[in-house]
Amino acid sequence: MSENRVVQGRMVTADSLARLIEGEPVMETDSIEEADRRCPECGESVLEVGYMPSVTEFVTGWKCQECDWRDADRE
Repeated sequence: MSENRVVQGRMVTADSLARLIEGEPVMETDSIEEADRRCPECGESVLEVGYMPSVTEFVTGWKCQECDWRDADRE
C-alpha cells in the first residue's frame, strides 16, 4: 500500500496526515490505511492513521479525503 495519499487535493504522508488531524506535529506515525467508515459530513472516503502525539499516548485518527472533517479516538 502506498505511503502517500491525496487529501483535499494534496499529497500527504502519514506524518502530514497525523499533523492535519492533531493540529500540530506528532512524534511517530504508523502507515496510512483506508478506514472502515465514510465521512459523516460529506459521505466520502476516510483515511486512518495511528500516531503518538506524546511519549505516553497512542491515538488513532481519521480524516476525510474530501472535506475538513477529522476525528481521533481520544476521550
